[in-house]
Amino acid sequence: MAKIKTKYICTKCGYETSKWLGKCPDCGGFSTFEEEVEAPSSGRNHISTERAVKPQGLSSIKPLEDERTSTGMPELDRVLGGGIVQGSLVLVGGDPGIGKSTLLLQICSKLGSSGKKVLYVSGEESPQQIKLRADRLGVTTDMLSILSETNFNIIEAVVAAEKPDLVIIDSVQTMYIEEIPSAPGSVTQVRETTSRIMHIGKKSNISVIIVGHVTKEGAIAGPRMLEHMVDTVLYFEGEKRASYRILRAVKNRFGSTNEIGVFEMREKGLAEIDNPSEFMLTGRAEDVPGSVVTCSMEGTRPLLIEVQSLVSYTSFGIPRRMATGMDYNRVVLLIAVLEKRANIQLASYDVYVNLTGGIRIAEPSLDAAVLLAIASAHTGRAVDKGLIAFGEVGLTGELRAVAMAQKRVSEAAKLGFTSCILPRANLKEVSQIKGIKAIGAGSVEELLHLAGVV
Repeated sequence: MAKIKTKYICTKCGYETSKWLGKCPDCGGFSTFEEEVEAPSSGRNHISTERAVKPQGLSSIKPLEDERTSTGMPELDRVLGGGIVQGSLVLVGGDPGIGKSTLLLQICSKLGSSGKKVLYVSGEESPQQIKLRADRLGVTTDMLSILSETNFNIIEAVVAAEKPDLVIIDSVQTMYIEEIPSAPGSVTQVRETTSRIMHIGKKSNISVIIVGHVTKEGAIAGPRMLEHMVDTVLYFEGEKRASYRILRAVKNRFGSTNEIGVFEMREKGLAEIDNPSEFMLTGRAEDVPGSVVTCSMEGTRPLLIEVQSLVSYTSFGIPRRMATGMDYNRVVLLIAVLEKRANIQLASYDVYVNLTGGIRIAEPSLDAAVLLAIASAHTGRAVDKGLIAFGEVGLTGELRAVAMAQKRVSEAAKLGFTSCILPRANLKEVSQIKGIKAIGAGSVEELLHLAGVV
């Protein structure tokens, strides 16, 4: 009997070693190694010299037509870059209960109504359970087939027999290949299953959407290689207790990255939000200190967001800083700039900053609005309700230019804002926009005086 060999694989980067290590020498992750049983070599990697593959010259390769299939949901098509590309592999990740399966069933309904054949493979639910959810969502198409199976060899045979236009696998961590002596969800199983899925899609020109579980840190569970293998990676974001959902593209070989689609969870499923800026500003209080509206660019879409701040006196020696929706360290840095360059002392005050709507933004153009919100909350002077502000703030107190200022100001004008404070370097490109007054500022002090908060 052959001796069973084991190896240890890093779940983050895929580094392999013969013994367990506390720290991965490749990516530096701690406690990331999992034991796997080595599969016997099948010898399939040897390529016969008789059928050796020859490289092709770039000029001799004929490009394929960019054939896309609309999902019937404009918000999702926007995130995908115009629709699902035939033969592409899309990975959808998100927290449990966020609405991934709901979105996929709605896609099945839309595509089935347009005559596309869809195969929904579930490794977590029975066909009866899927039917219950489909009835609740109003999915009644006859073009949708349900398969409850985790053995990928069987799934592969069904796909070959049915020849669907779209295959949905929910989820990839529940699938397993019999020839590999590892548990479902292990690094080896996830990697090999995804490789086989990708081969089916590319060879048969079948579009595939796979669902991936996420870890407690919010990353896709399994090897990091999983995200490199697929064509598109979509993350579902949002609080389960809130009604909004944000679908964000973090990788897309056929479109722009960082595009977002905004949805609202309702009784009949996910409803698209046509104007997310108006949705994010719903319920905004007027003439209250500590509230400023700014504009962020999410991919090619301008998104208006309310920045709120609360400054409260504290009797403790160390004041508290808290940031929700943006980087904590960035907020601490901006507080330091405010103290040094504008002489607003906050050493005895707790400072809280919040982006309403629960959205997370990493763009530095929010700096100006965050400074105004903190200063407004500290002085008790409210910012005009028709004012919007954006711009990156440097450590020397200067207001630096941001990209796509024209789109930001145009979006603010559409929603009825009357004035905009922006970096002076961006003033020229927005001078032709009508219905809104553009005001240029070059420093933090000038920004605070123009907004009337000092």
